[in-house]
Amino acid sequence: MSDLAVFALDGRVALVTGGGTGVGLGVARCLARAGARVVIAGRRQEVLDEGVAAIGHDAVAFALDVTDHAAVPQVVEQVESQVGPIDILVNNSGNHIKRPAEELSDEAFASVLDVHVGGGFAVTREVGRHMLERGRGSVTFISSMNALIGMPEVAAYSAAKAALTGLVRSLSTEWAPRGVRVNAIVPGWVDAGMAQRVLGADEARMARVLARTPMGRLAGADEIGWAAVYLASEAGAFVSGAMLPVDGGAAVGF
Repeated sequence: MSDLAVFALDGRVALVTGGGTGVGLGVARCLARAGARVVIAGRRQEVLDEGVAAIGHDAVAFALDVTDHAAVPQVVEQVESQVGPIDILVNNSGNHIKRPAEELSDEAFASVLDVHVGGGFAVTREVGRHMLERGRGSVTFISSMNALIGMPEVAAYSAAKAALTGLVRSLSTEWAPRGVRVNAIVPGWVDAGMAQRVLGADEARMARVLARTPMGRLAGADEIGWAAVYLASEAGAFVSGAMLPVDGGAAVGF
């Protein structure tokens, strides 16, 4: 095996939820370039079709709303039977509500947690059952800087991403002895998808973000994607339960 072969994902099947746009698309693109057969899942068929075209490498798409927990087992079974055993799962599906906390309704708060935490767990549980039967697999959650630092007007999103920290640690402790590693990537601010939309409309917030980030720029989606490749590959074979910041130093910056 060459030195770089430890990063190769040839012959593996990767499922990326929310893989049609933004960070999810970057992750899916990098996994495919590393050799994986990539499956993206999401709610909007037109977005999935565009994502498959952008990824190439024989990527395929399956429609899935992660909050429809009853539909998750069927979709996972379809992927396993039509594409192959899922070796890599990246939970990226997410939503975002920017609103002062005192104006955030119970329904809005719950809707954010349902996508990130409830939906993420539902998919992980079903894919994890197959991985545990085979004694191997890699699960990665896409978290956020909002799990590490406080930011205004994103109470639901921050609560959801912080909850993923506990979920990753619990699942890793339970599943790592059985061959399934569970980790999270903690991106800084990314010039793609949700963060791009939020920051693009708020110049003051963008200025604060850049001032907080020692590298002085936003991340590219592929920079998050290559971290996902590392965690899924043999290069990351002894990594489980980790919360990996990919943030330009923002978590430790001043």
